[in-house]
Amino acid sequence: MLEQGTISIHTENIFPIIKKSLYSDHQIFLRELVSNAVDAIQKLKMVSRAGDYAGEIGEPEIEIAIDKDKKTLSISDNGIGMSAEEVKKYINQVAFSSAEEFIHKYQGKSDQPIIGHFGLGFYSSFMVAQKVEIDTLSYQEGTQAVHWTCDGSPAFTLEESSRTTRGTTITLTLQGEEEEFLEAARIKNLVKTYCDFMPVPIKLDGEVLNRQKAPWRESPSNLTQEDYLEFYRYLYPFQEEPLLWVHLNTDYPFIINGILYFPKMRPDVDVTKGQIKLFCNQVFVSDNCEEIIPQFLMPMRGVIDSADIPLNVSRSALQGDRTVKRIGDYIAKKVGDRLKELFRDNREQYTGVWKDLGTFVKFGALNDEKFKKQIEDIIIFRSTAKLTEKPAAETPAVEVQSAEGDAWQDVTPASASSENSAPTSPYTTLKEYLERNKERNENRVFYSTDEATQATYIELHKNQGLEVLFMDSFIDTHFINFLEREYQDVKFTRVDSDLDNTLLEQDKATEIVDPKTNKTRSETIKELFEKSLNKPKLNIRTEALKSDDPQGTPPAIVLLPEILRRMREMNAMMMQQQTVEFPEDHILVVNTAHPLIQNLANLNQGSIIQGDGQSSTDQLVNLICQHVYDLALMSQKGFDADGMKSFVERSNEVLTKLTEQAGK
Repeated sequence: MLEQGTISIHTENIFPIIKKSLYSDHQIFLRELVSNAVDAIQKLKMVSRAGDYAGEIGEPEIEIAIDKDKKTLSISDNGIGMSAEEVKKYINQVAFSSAEEFIHKYQGKSDQPIIGHFGLGFYSSFMVAQKVEIDTLSYQEGTQAVHWTCDGSPAFTLEESSRTTRGTTITLTLQGEEEEFLEAARIKNLVKTYCDFMPVPIKLDGEVLNRQKAPWRESPSNLTQEDYLEFYRYLYPFQEEPLLWVHLNTDYPFIINGILYFPKMRPDVDVTKGQIKLFCNQVFVSDNCEEIIPQFLMPMRGVIDSADIPLNVSRSALQGDRTVKRIGDYIAKKVGDRLKELFRDNREQYTGVWKDLGTFVKFGALNDEKFKKQIEDIIIFRSTAKLTEKPAAETPAVEVQSAEGDAWQDVTPASASSENSAPTSPYTTLKEYLERNKERNENRVFYSTDEATQATYIELHKNQGLEVLFMDSFIDTHFINFLEREYQDVKFTRVDSDLDNTLLEQDKATEIVDPKTNKTRSETIKELFEKSLNKPKLNIRTEALKSDDPQGTPPAIVLLPEILRRMREMNAMMMQQQTVEFPEDHILVVNTAHPLIQNLANLNQGSIIQGDGQSSTDQLVNLICQHVYDLALMSQKGFDADGMKSFVERSNEVLTKLTEQAGK
């Protein structure tokens, strides 16, 4: 026996503390031990390249072995190995001293989970093992192989070993409650989760378990479009293909490697939950980087690999780390740079993916001032204008950041931009819209939030040459307020909140006055609707909507003033409801130019009151007024069960009376 003694530490019961506090998830031990094995192999390569080792390196590999009878799990490598002195230095002293310091710092802070503990990895084995053995032979010529044993107490033994092959074997005799790690399927799953991209073959019963190749560590010129897509499918199976991606590869001012994908947005995607996987030197650390990347990039997917991100700190400390903040800013800037370049160099592709991409861009503008300044001129909106624009390609593009000169390269195959193309509606920036319409409606923007329900209003504007922008994504309710702050001299008007003078016939002086009542046709129609509807809070206006085809215009429309509608939406948001009850004090604009309204006025003039009741014609007029109002109201609100029942009954009654009169 070379040595027997106790490990020189000050904490008496450090092993129970390690078992309880070092990691929240015991399965991490395999990641740590395999990582150490990879390091040992990489160190041997470095020694060999430096000329300090003349022997054969051989094919590097890590072998995992299970012995259910002995309840042991072992991890073997053919790396650099250790001498007796190195075991004393790195196992008995330094690591335990570091462990004690760590435990002292974080003991009792279970509410601050730790991302990782690289450097203390070997001692994670004591979370699952009742005994740990190290059998190792150094690469140095003439060195004696040694065997180290510890049963989880401060006592250890170090003795000579009969090992003849260079490298190290760690053997764990598992605790009774940890025997799940004796199952081959469990080990395979853990290797796939944590070690899949480690650059050394990891074997179990002769089968290689890991992929080894980490695409984000490859030179972009070595990767094809299919390589990027295949990697995305592997990371996120059963998902739609990504829109495009950015390959990060830089060593200044940080060492950052990664591939970030812009996915197609789905309604069920939680944009507050990160899906970018964090790696450190190809070792999987976490399923998300929520503390590292800016919040608005959370919906992005992919991989970030950096050794400059501190992993032995709490998540709250990570959020406040200055280096991590700079890394986050750096990633955001590179994403912004890429989007600007795509807008400038391939606007067809940019507009083709905007439906999904726009969520990222707008969310970023709302939450990050630096990012907003980068992309404020490339925010686009679908428009009713007949702009000259070619079909846009939705084929994913490979965009990479070159290590040289901090430039970007487009390595998308030339044919990709012409494949899978699909027509798209014209898109425009806000500045382009304002410039295009400055003579007709200077500093005024007409917009729609729902193309289907607001179709009537949109058509009214289009027929009079007024361009309408579509702001119909879920984020646009907040984004419109942002635009108004950014463009304080611009007025934003939703198409159903008011009627521009361009839409109305302005010459009311020519209206004929009825000598019997001394009222104009418009005044008579207004009184007719006020009487029939009997809604004191309803503001009824009579206007002649301008059109070459009056029959093609609506007989009436409901308007909800911009300020009133926004207050309603704000109340709904505060009450955490999708909507609130439609306000009674809205506006009904009756279109006096529509043939239905003119016929209704003529019908009313011909009605004869009999006794104290109404004539059948008078009843029909009232029903039609209510029916016209209901039809107009449909574009602003849906009916509840009672409202729909009343509407259907009234519709049937109107049709019955009309057919009765037609039959006379």
